[in-house]
Amino acid sequence: MNPAPLLQLRGVHTHIGAYHILHGVDLVVPEGEVTTLLGRNGAGKTTTLRTIMGLWRASQGDLQFRGQSLQPLTTPDIAALGIAYVPENMGIFSDLTVKENMLLAARAARHADAIDRDRLQWIFGLFPALQKFWLYPAGKLSGGQKQMLAVARAICEPRDLILIDEPSKGLAPSIIQNLITAFRELKRQQTTILLVEQNFMMAKALGDTVAVMDDGRVVHSGAMAELAADDHLQQRLLGLSLGAHQ
Repeated sequence: MNPAPLLQLRGVHTHIGAYHILHGVDLVVPEGEVTTLLGRNGAGKTTTLRTIMGLWRASQGDLQFRGQSLQPLTTPDIAALGIAYVPENMGIFSDLTVKENMLLAARAARHADAIDRDRLQWIFGLFPALQKFWLYPAGKLSGGQKQMLAVARAICEPRDLILIDEPSKGLAPSIIQNLITAFRELKRQQTTILLVEQNFMMAKALGDTVAVMDDGRVVHSGAMAELAADDHLQQRLLGLSLGAHQ
């Protein structure tokens, strides 16, 4: 018998104003794994993440985290359950230093010295640039460094689940490899990840399971290895072949 998933969506619909974006999303996120959410632009991937976080409210359906309904909860309440969100725009404060950004993310700390020192050193091990630029304004970091800061903010305190929206967008291959290494380490630390990603090599490198969205629905779900090995399925679902991007 398979264990209960960490997160499960059943028949989730989301409207944004007059627009019906999600049309009955069914999604299972197993605990301790990386679930990749793929699909063409406009398929509803970002809306799914934002609906999970309560930033947009589901108009129908059920969202459960560890068996608890997320429907009645506010975004801060959802975050307090151990869920973090790294949006596509990174969500960092450009006018604040790296240190100040991290302090804001460490809810239990009133000042930087109160941030868990061991965890901070672990984060510096994942992203050494953050230690180097600790006192720099975040707005002066490179694109890759800003993405590292966004992820570091999400893991400043232990989280059970991290929702990450297109972390590799616009980044150099070497920075993408750094992120892959960091996400693998998070998984080793038993952090579950739901990853929206357009870089299919990154998705293939990280994903245990995959869900493919189209027109506001999940149209395929299964093992990432099966999708990665099936060029015909990739072409049908995504309009391209992973093999062409080796």
